[in-house]
Order: sequence, then structure tokens, then C-alpha cells
Amino acid sequence: MATVALLGTLDTKNEEYAWLLDQLHSLGVETLAIDTGSFSTSPLADVSSDEVITAAAMDADAVRARRDRGEMMGVMGAGAATIVRDLAEQGRVHGLLAIGGSGGSSVAAPAMQALPVGFPKLLVSTMASGDVKPYVGEVDTTLMYSVVDVAGINSISVMVLGNAVAAIAGMAKAYEARTALRDARSSLARSSGGGGEEHKPLVGVTMFGVTTPAANEAREALTELGYEVLVFHATGTGGRAMEKLVDSGLLAGVCDLTTTELADDLVGGVLSAGPDRLELAGAKGVPQVVSLGALDMVNFGPMDTVPTRFAGRNLYVHNPTVTLMRTTPEEMAELGRRIARKLAAATGPTELFVPLRGVSAIDVDGAPFRDADADTALFAALREGLAGSAVVVHEIDQAINDPGFGRAMAEALHSRITSK
Repeated sequence: MATVALLGTLDTKNEEYAWLLDQLHSLGVETLAIDTGSFSTSPLADVSSDEVITAAAMDADAVRARRDRGEMMGVMGAGAATIVRDLAEQGRVHGLLAIGGSGGSSVAAPAMQALPVGFPKLLVSTMASGDVKPYVGEVDTTLMYSVVDVAGINSISVMVLGNAVAAIAGMAKAYEARTALRDARSSLARSSGGGGEEHKPLVGVTMFGVTTPAANEAREALTELGYEVLVFHATGTGGRAMEKLVDSGLLAGVCDLTTTELADDLVGGVLSAGPDRLELAGAKGVPQVVSLGALDMVNFGPMDTVPTRFAGRNLYVHNPTVTLMRTTPEEMAELGRRIARKLAAATGPTELFVPLRGVSAIDVDGAPFRDADADTALFAALREGLAGSAVVVHEIDQAINDPGFGRAMAEALHSRITSK
């Protein structure tokens, strides 16, 4: 039978969670309640608040004695993340439901983000009608706006929470059935000596508008080679989403053709994926082929949103809502040093493809971002930083979108995956 984990402060939200438990049971779903109340000792809990704090490697008495609400929220979130991840890996739960305001949502978010893509997770929150990025992150969390505050059961919350219960029950049942079927097929395949049902391995490709020809060529080549290709738009969220799938163990390899998010992180553009971008595949030992797509640019919104400190820079209006700024030789050199450090630290097979004639569609001869000095600074820093490393470097006398460049990356990735 499917089991839904309920995560929340079972002291202050005792009435609401008791109602949720009853409703889930009526729908034929088992439950497992995890208490994240700071001082809670609720009899509803299957996992106590003490156990949650301990899972965060903290002493419950010491944390409570400090009475620091911010610290407590962080501890509860970290402990809950550890607990739900372990429960999911053990197959003991098949869905996660939480309800709350800003505090409860901030505790639930790390737990939901710790779960793999595909695992059912639903958050009913008073914050779901605003900026939801902190709660969703890069996973497939379902958000539902609570409409009224999470404060008792009333005629409105019965409708909203009733829909949430029905949704998570249905998702958990479907997930449990898929998991059981997959396990049965694997067991049958092992007992019969067969290979079981074959699934195409998944690979990720990063793309931007100015690297589309190369990404499409890589995608087509990888498809021909027998892969299911997932393309990620390198807009900050796209890069993080791809790396979340790497972290979930779902990708056999990565064709990281478009690393432009690193430029936004360095200079302060709006499409940063954070300072850790381009590290996860290497840390996990996942085969990766990497290029320098769109490192010639930093992204901003409409022209009037570009910070005044960049007045006088080479700016290009990509469309009415996107303004691009050319990276300087100094910035490109720093990007080269950062990329070299990240790739040299990789524990898995890694290859770098360097397009010597331009890193984007507008960084070619006659185009508005062509700057040979800036590109040369990038390439020199990469050569210096990767000297003596295990990274295989291909310097190709082409622009990134020239025919053959994307295919070469795809074939290299295939070779690395199949030789593991």
C-alpha cells in the first residue's frame, strides 16, 4: 500500500494535520508523520522532533536552549531532508505532503529538494502565490496556494486541503505501483537470466539561443546513438535542473555545450546558476563533455535594467526583454581559470571542446560580439589551468555552431559512456 509522509509542526498545526491524516486514510493511503515543531511532543508523530534534530547532527537540548528561531528552522529543514531522503531510498514512503506559512514552507523546502525528480511532493503554502523559487528549487515540487492562512479547518481550507490530499494520494499510489512493477520486472529478469525491459539511457545537453545549431546537432547525433536526450535552456534554472538530475542518478552523461551561466555568476547577470555550476557531474564521476558556449555574454533584462556601472560596455539588444553584454578579456580569463579548476577536479571522464573561431552565434567574424582578444584570454587561461590534468582538451579550428562541432562532442560523450 502507498504511504505518504506528512511533514510539519504537529504542535501548532495539530488540528490540520490530524484532519489530513484522517483524509489520507479514508483514501486508502498509509501515513508517516514527521514532526518539525521546535518544542513539539505530538502523539501524532511517527518521527519525533527530537529525531529530526538528531538527523541534522545537532543536540536537541542545546538547540532549544538557544531559542534562536532562525537556527531552529535551518536545523529542522536539514534533519527533515535527511529523514525523507532515507525513507524514500528505502521504499518506505511514496509521496511527501506539507502545509504551512513562510516558516513551515522554509522547513519543507529542503526536504522536498532532497528528493529525486519523479518522487511525488506537494506543498500547500501561503507563499505559493509569490516568488516560489526558494521552495521549488530544481525539483518537480507541486505547489498549491492555501488561499486562506493555514490556521484551522474551515469551509475554504476543506476544499483546498481536500484537493491536496486527493492529489498526493493519487500521485503516491501511482508512484508505488510504478516502483513495484519496475522491481518485479527486475526480479523476473534476474531469475530468468534476461536483461529485462530496456530503457534508453538519458543524457543532458545545455543550449542557448546563440548555440542552438550546435546543440541540435549534438542532440540529433546522440539520438542516433541510442540515447534519450534532455535539452536544458541555460538560464540559471536550466543548469541547476540538469545537475539535479545528475545528483538523482538519472543521467548517464552530460554534453555541457553551453556554460554561459558561469559568466552571469562572475559578472552579476540575471541568469546565474550559482558558483557551484559545472562541478556536480565531475564530483559524481558522470562522463561529461564540456564546451564554452555563450561565455561571450552576460544577460540582463530590458536595456533600462542594465546596471549603470556597465555604461559604456558593448551591449546588444537580443530582444525587447533581453540585453546582452560582451565579456571583457579580463572576465574571460577569470572564466577560463574557474572552468579549469572545476574540470581538473572531476573524478569521472572529462573532455573539453574549445571552438577557436567563436563561442556563440554573435562571436564570429563580422558579428557584434566578436572579440578575438577576449577569446584568446579565455583559451590561454584554460590551457594553463588544465596543463597536466586528466582532462582531454580538443582545440577545434571552428566556431561553436559550425557543422561537425556538436556531433564531435556527442560522439566523444558516447565513447566515454560506453567505455565506463
